[in-house]
Amino acid sequence: MNRRERRASPAKVKLQSVKPDGAALFYDAALRDVADGRHADAERCCHMALAIDGGHAPTLNLLGILALQGQQYEAALQWVSRALQQDVQPQYFLSLGTVLQVLGRSDEVLKVVDKATALGLESADLWMLRGNALVNLQQLADAVSSFQRVLELNSRHWDAANQCGITLQRLGRIDDALTYLDLSDVLRPNHVPTLLMRGALLNGLKRFDEALTICQRAHAIEPENSDICVKTGIVLRTMCRDEDALEWFERALALQPGSRDALHDKASVLTKLRRFDEAFEIYRQLKGGDPRDALADLGTAHLNLLLGNLDAGWSGREARWSLPSSYPRFRRPMWLGQDSIAGQTIVIAADEGLGDTIQFVRYVPMVAALGARVILAVQKPLLPLLSNMPGISQCIPVSEAADLAGVDVHCPIMSLPFAFRTTLATIPAPVSYLPAPDPDRIQLWQERLGTPEKLRVGLVWSGNPNHLDDHNRSIPLRTLSRLLGADAAFVSLQKEPKAEDKAVLQETSGIVDLTGQLADFADTAALISCLDLVITVDTSVAHLAGALGCPTWTLLSYTPDYRWLLDRDDSVWYPRMRLFRQRERRDWGEVIDQVGDALHELVGARAPSPPVSSDAIA
Repeated sequence: MNRRERRASPAKVKLQSVKPDGAALFYDAALRDVADGRHADAERCCHMALAIDGGHAPTLNLLGILALQGQQYEAALQWVSRALQQDVQPQYFLSLGTVLQVLGRSDEVLKVVDKATALGLESADLWMLRGNALVNLQQLADAVSSFQRVLELNSRHWDAANQCGITLQRLGRIDDALTYLDLSDVLRPNHVPTLLMRGALLNGLKRFDEALTICQRAHAIEPENSDICVKTGIVLRTMCRDEDALEWFERALALQPGSRDALHDKASVLTKLRRFDEAFEIYRQLKGGDPRDALADLGTAHLNLLLGNLDAGWSGREARWSLPSSYPRFRRPMWLGQDSIAGQTIVIAADEGLGDTIQFVRYVPMVAALGARVILAVQKPLLPLLSNMPGISQCIPVSEAADLAGVDVHCPIMSLPFAFRTTLATIPAPVSYLPAPDPDRIQLWQERLGTPEKLRVGLVWSGNPNHLDDHNRSIPLRTLSRLLGADAAFVSLQKEPKAEDKAVLQETSGIVDLTGQLADFADTAALISCLDLVITVDTSVAHLAGALGCPTWTLLSYTPDYRWLLDRDDSVWYPRMRLFRQRERRDWGEVIDQVGDALHELVGARAPSPPVSSDAIA
């Protein structure tokens, strides 16, 4: 049931039966007509009742309900208001609130419900009405409280449980949302939209087997539902079962040919399977159906970048501005390399992730070399790291960028490769390009680590759990810990490890964990400067270590992010980085074995040669 249907549902408005006397006789006749679906007859009976008693409140309320069902909203408002003038009853407040909500006057709905409750006329339906009004007003936390009050009054109120779960999900309180959706499922076991939302939440919590079970249950209920097939494919994709996911997307397309969701997801999986020509063809099909499909443009752009076609890739990525974005709303034009900016002030603003900012901040001195005054606007965690970036006049939080005065142009930091028309041959790749870490911070970390007796190796095994590709790029610490057999000193650079990794870290004696003392990225940079090597998955620390010129070994999935290209063990962006890639088996264990062999070789090369005995000389 959609929001409008929920607001206008006559089942939510109670009809009052009265003692059959005078006008009440016609009112009861009207109720029977309503029950039989004869609304015109019911309306005639109501008017006959009012002819006897013009202030008969139940009849006035019923006429309001009939007008509401006939979409005569102003008339409904007048009838119900007259009913409340005659008598104060919970159902009349409910009727009035329902009409106001259909009219989109949610703030007035709150006043109606609050007045009713102040009079002691509390009911589950009134609190439900209040919760829905608060959702419409984007007051989600208060809406949750209202839905919870409904359930206190009626523990089997399915709609309250369902809406509470949905609203908690919007608030990001996923575990709480799941609790209420579980209750919703108990109260109405075969409601497919609830099942699909539960599946999506479980998938987001990485409870993949449960999510898959729920999707399969929904499929058993509605086997011809294309959307269920898509959702099942998404779960399988996050389980890295790409071939199985592809089968479900194809089932969805068999049920609903041309389904754009299914086509987008199929193209994504084909990319992971390295069936690039087929993925390109699907994106062409999507663009043929809708030339404004920015997601198809982005998919094509990322494929081109992955394959080394940088010209087409950078220009294609500019389609992202057709999608919702948190990028600042500047009043001045965007610069993309087309005009001279000599003598002008330009804001270079972060527009994607922390690692992206670190990678592409390398272009900032190039912008300054064009004669522009450069203001760098970045995410707050990067301010201490980048405040002394060469070529900038100041470094500010990106949240303050739109309010700057005296700005001539702006450029998103991720658009700089396009602005400079970067090709594989022209990638600016100095060994290091970040400001040198603070010597005092370095000294402090040296003291914390103690005298170096072995090769110091920093470890990062997990990226942002909210990243769409986290399931492909993060590694369980238990798997990575196979490296600990090497004769090296291992230092954790992993901030906020996942619960299961934290448990492994606590029981592992071979990793020094001082991350609780890392205040910001400048601290991490200082700690990295004390290390001989960083071994990391594809996350912001890989970019930080690479940008500092620290030897870095980056572990990549079979089909990685576009910036790492394909089938090469070096990085075109970071000269001192070595890439270790999954092979077709998608086995991290195999990658760890490769890294372990390389690490043993490196340790062996650093070990001093044993002294030569006099006997050997003789």
